[in-house]
Amino acid sequence: MQELTRAEEEVMQIIWKLEKAFVKEVRNEFPDPKPAYNTVSTIVRILEKKAFLDYTAFGKSHQYYPIVSKEEYTDFISEKLMKNYFDGSFKKMLSFFADQKEVDVKELDDILKFLKKKS
Repeated sequence: MQELTRAEEEVMQIIWKLEKAFVKEVRNEFPDPKPAYNTVSTIVRILEKKAFLDYTAFGKSHQYYPIVSKEEYTDFISEKLMKNYFDGSFKKMLSFFADQKEVDVKELDDILKFLKKKS
């Protein structure tokens, strides 16, 4: 799996939300001013080549659907972030976010309860 560009990720977020969509439907989900149809179409084809999307053909039209789930991509990006910026340490990453984002005690307690359930 490879990391997506910002534009590719925006399109994937829409397709994950819609579950399946034609390019026109993807474009309609963008806020105004919407990107050009050809721009969205190009990004969709790139995502297909990167093996994030596949399609069902309806004549000359294609309805696209994800073949990489949002959860799979989130896991990939999280692992990359942790490895590249926090020496692979979940503790360092969590400490960074707790310090930078002013996480309150209740949120930290909820995280601890969640982690205890997982182990």
